[in-house]
This record gives sequence, structure tokens and C-alpha cells, in this order.
Amino acid sequence: MIPYFRYTSLPLEPLHIQVWGFFVALGMFIALLAGYRRAGRRGLDRSAYLDMAAWMIMAALVGGRLAYAFFYDPRTFLDDPWELLRLWHGGMSVYGGFFGAAAAAALFAGVRRLPFFTYAEVFAFMLPLGLAIGRIGCFLIHDHPGVLSNSWLAVDYPGGARLDHGLLLVLLDLAIFLSFVVVDRLRRTRQTSFLALFMLIYGFVRFGLDFLRAWDLPGSDARYLGLTPAQFFSLALAVAGLALLLRKTSATAAASAAPAAKTL
Repeated sequence: MIPYFRYTSLPLEPLHIQVWGFFVALGMFIALLAGYRRAGRRGLDRSAYLDMAAWMIMAALVGGRLAYAFFYDPRTFLDDPWELLRLWHGGMSVYGGFFGAAAAAALFAGVRRLPFFTYAEVFAFMLPLGLAIGRIGCFLIHDHPGVLSNSWLAVDYPGGARLDHGLLLVLLDLAIFLSFVVVDRLRRTRQTSFLALFMLIYGFVRFGLDFLRAWDLPGSDARYLGLTPAQFFSLALAVAGLALLLRKTSATAAASAAPAAKTL
């Protein structure tokens, strides 16, 4: 069992750096830096990659905040709409960030006439790495307690040992990234859509993991029809990922069959 600890800030005088924000920013920086190198190796315009990334980050922050306000804590934001701007109070939805970033990337690609899915594959490959690093911040501040448990992965919270959803998501994101690295090393990337795989795997696994979130503590996630907002988003993401994967598979099969047909 993991001992309970809680680190909310790093006291680097004269500053006090918020742990969660630090790891989120660190995850973004490392993922974007690695993506920058990957984009160059694939012959993409690195300048366009950075410009697209900047728009995606801004849209992710807006989307993450709005989704949290609407689906997780609407009463607080209806009572005080200015709370939307107080980011230091916390409250972000990763799915709101996903959809905001995707919308910004699609719009940017359309305006600049760039191949959206080609760039999206680079971002999708590095996304789980950035998420894993960012979720370390969630684990260190323990803002996503799970259900009571005696598992060796449980944290000895005051009042009873519980799973920690932040830790579970670190492990999920890290597992996805490592699996991407293995597939990439096998040099089968032309037949693989990392974007589709991320959507499919993250969506389905995250849907299941949210059943392990605490429901009996003050401030527990809102539930609609017994499901968290993230579970509804997870199902939508997984279904979209499956559709994209089937489309990619069909296109690859058709491309492979065309040369064979010409030789008959």
C-alpha cells in the first residue's frame, strides 16, 4: 500500500509553484518537443507544427475550463461567472481539452491547407506521454480519490485506504505511450493510426476506470444516469476511434488490392 502524502506547491522562494500546474506544463513541453522532432523526421513543416500546437494549447485550456464548468460544477459558475477566469482555483476537464484542441487543429489545418490527419498522428503519438506526466501532478495532490480498496496500488488516505484515480491514469497513459513506441519500432506505422488507437484504447479503458472514482466523498464527481461526464465522453471518443480505425483499415486494404488487380 502507498503511504499518504500531499504536495500542492513547491516553495522556491520567492515563488510558490503549484505542483499540478507545473506537471501539466512540463507534460505539454516534453510532448511538444518530442513531437517537434518527430514532425521533422516525417518531413512535416515544423513551423506549422508549432503554430498549430500554440492554437491547440489555448483551445484546450478554454475547452477544458468550459467543460468542467458546464458538466462538473455548473452551480458555482452560474453563481459567479467570473470564476471561469480564476484558473488558479483549479477545475479542468481533460475531455474538454481534447475536443477544444481537436477543433482548433482542424480549423488551423483548414485555413493553412495542411493535411490535418498527418499532423494529428504526430500529436496523437506524443499525447499519452504528455498526459502521463501531467497526471503525476494529479497524483501528488490527490485531487481524484477513488473507491475504498486494500489493493497494493491503494493510497492510505486519512479515513481509509483508497485507489487514486490520478495514479491509475498515469499508468494507463504510460502504457499507451510505451505500446506506441513498440509499434513504431516495428516500423509498421504506415498501417497504424496512432490517433485511432489512442481514441479507442483511452476511451474504453477510461470508461471503466471511472467506475473506480470515489462517489462517497464531498466534492465527488457529478453523475448523470449513474455515469460521470467523462464516461459519456469516453464512449463517444472510443466509438469515433473505432470508426476511424475501420476507415483506415479499409483504405489500406483497398490500396493494397489495387496493384494486385492490375497484374491480373
